[in-house]
Amino acid sequence: MNTTTSPTNEAGLAPSSSPPAGASIRVHDPESYRERLPAWEAFMAEQGRTRLSLHPRWLSILERGLGHRPHVIEAVEGEMVRGLLPLVLVQSALFGRFLVGLPYLNYGGVVASDPETARLLIDRALELAERFKVRHLELRHEEPVDHPRMETASGMKLHMRRALPKTADALWAELGPKVRNQVRKGEKHALKVEWGGTDLLGDFYEVFSRNMRDLGTPVYGRGLFRAILEGFPDRAELCVVRLEGAPIASSLLLHGREASEVPSAGSLRVHNPTCANMLMYWSLLVRAVERGQSEFDFGRSSPASPTHKFKSQWGAKPFPANWSYHVRSGDRSAMRPDNPKNQRLIAIWRRLPVGLTRLIGPSIVRGIP
Repeated sequence: MNTTTSPTNEAGLAPSSSPPAGASIRVHDPESYRERLPAWEAFMAEQGRTRLSLHPRWLSILERGLGHRPHVIEAVEGEMVRGLLPLVLVQSALFGRFLVGLPYLNYGGVVASDPETARLLIDRALELAERFKVRHLELRHEEPVDHPRMETASGMKLHMRRALPKTADALWAELGPKVRNQVRKGEKHALKVEWGGTDLLGDFYEVFSRNMRDLGTPVYGRGLFRAILEGFPDRAELCVVRLEGAPIASSLLLHGREASEVPSAGSLRVHNPTCANMLMYWSLLVRAVERGQSEFDFGRSSPASPTHKFKSQWGAKPFPANWSYHVRSGDRSAMRPDNPKNQRLIAIWRRLPVGLTRLIGPSIVRGIP
């Protein structure tokens, strides 16, 4: 196994402090981390981290689907895992380097059995950030994790989640009249809802990539979604809504042990009068109820944004995303879509042919943390 323990790691770095008595800190590089995946999966389950976006298998999915290099920091005591900090190195000639835990996903960062171990894992991440000369280190924590060299950006993004009842009938009764009317409208348009895996990837991507172009955002490559579906064959599925056979709305649905979440979804604006998007989200919620899930995660939103309002109407409640940063150079807000400097680029992207955005978008977005 190509890993290292204190006092040095695979990047030749000395630890800034000692781990708790009997414990050691290891840094796993892209060639060595895979054999530790089963132990990390068991550790995450022991820590109650049952959301699928926290599954260690994402390391290999992001490596395969986006070409990112994993660097995983682990605290161990004997054969027992005490803490874990999965990271990938995001780099491009256009934007530079970033160390992120983890890109594309809404959740990530350090998971540890005690605060001291968490601090030591972040210490080592900061050393890696210096070694790789990244612009910033980004940890996508759900709960705040204190560290003197990390800044927490709480409130900039909100996780939108709602509790699920036991039956679809109970869920329907909890929705407001306006939402129920829009779902019925979708049903009256004779829309067809389909579920599948890689067999629906083409139809999913046809809608999703066009929707991302309309939003002015570069789209992820089809290979990322293939890697997700093949990496979680029993927990990831695609939903496609059709009108007269043509796909007009689509989404990716992930199922953890207790919660289902939607990291990617979209619909064609020209078909908004059919309420296809409303019928799709109703179908997603019902799917989660049928699997016995206790929670539905709509993903993150900016406060008071249109997506925030859309998710709120389904009964979703806001939870702060406590992402934390260590900025080495530049301004971390420079990559945000709402940065005024990016508004002109977004407007230009919206006018590009969809085929061109599918061609050049993946190479651009893979370099954005």
